[in-house]
Amino acid sequence: MISCVALFLLGWLGFAAAALLRLEDGVTMTHASKEWLATLDASQKEKALLPYSLPQRTDWHFIPKPQRKGLQLREMTVPQKTAARRLLRTAVSQIGFDKSARIMELDELLRVQEGTKAKNIRDPERYFFTLFGEPSDKTTWSLSVEGHHLSLNFVIRDGRVVDSTPQFMGANPAIVHAQLPGLPAKGFRVLASEELLGFELLGMLSDEQKKKAIIAPKAPDEIRAAGQSQPPDEPLVGIAFRELDSASQQVLTRLIHTYCDSMIESVSAERLRLIDESTGVAGSPETAGWNNIHFAWAGAETLGVGHYYRIEGSTFVIEFCNVQNDAEGNPANHIHCVWRDRTGDFDLPIK
Repeated sequence: MISCVALFLLGWLGFAAAALLRLEDGVTMTHASKEWLATLDASQKEKALLPYSLPQRTDWHFIPKPQRKGLQLREMTVPQKTAARRLLRTAVSQIGFDKSARIMELDELLRVQEGTKAKNIRDPERYFFTLFGEPSDKTTWSLSVEGHHLSLNFVIRDGRVVDSTPQFMGANPAIVHAQLPGLPAKGFRVLASEELLGFELLGMLSDEQKKKAIIAPKAPDEIRAAGQSQPPDEPLVGIAFRELDSASQQVLTRLIHTYCDSMIESVSAERLRLIDESTGVAGSPETAGWNNIHFAWAGAETLGVGHYYRIEGSTFVIEFCNVQNDAEGNPANHIHCVWRDRTGDFDLPIK
């Protein structure tokens, strides 16, 4: 007998393979948004389509909130869910689409593990789709896909994606320890590269380099500015890219690409272009481009104990935090990670 989760994943991952034949840009997102809206009735549209100017556009969070903006998958028919999946697939890469589906799947695992404490808050279909502004190739509008441990936000102007932040993904558990029928297999890790590459880079540093990179002996409880409309504007800390040897630079580059790879090709390429072309500190060539990126670490240097890293450049900030226990009590087995725009999320300048 096929489990509910298996059927859920079949709907997502089976769909994904068929969704590859499409252009990866804002025009395609616009068309997919219109197609999804066309499947909705009037009451559903009231939830799904909101004015672009509403403050809810920048109201984001990844905690299991009882109320959220938008229309949840649970409230959609099968054809409407298919259209919603198609919309999401036009906004993210195959990698990002698969990770999103697996993050949703983990909520079913939490529902089983938490039992009565989970109530109705743990649900792989409790993920909400919201459009702000009427989708058009000639206007500005935005898309939000959000639920527990997932917040993806996009602004499209004149058929081009002009902002893709905040980009948040989380995993509880980070590593699946239980072996339960029809649920993610023991050992499964949806955000494996985000965690393991961080440890790999830290392990390559010399003792002197670690003195620069490690900013605190204990990891913070959470990423900074969680749920706030803009990232923190603070000085760069840690060790600079230019201070690393070639092998370490390659690992840091792979780690940055891991976050970009969840986005469609045009968005990923634009992020990397902005890094390449950033002018650095006071226009100094030595701190331009990748040379100005800093890597910072806090907390333990081994799995199972709270750990955190931050990667920042002139145009972006990545934060990764794993300090919380999972539902079974396994320590530091609950990941929060995010990519934010240091020039301003949601296509809004930092004030």
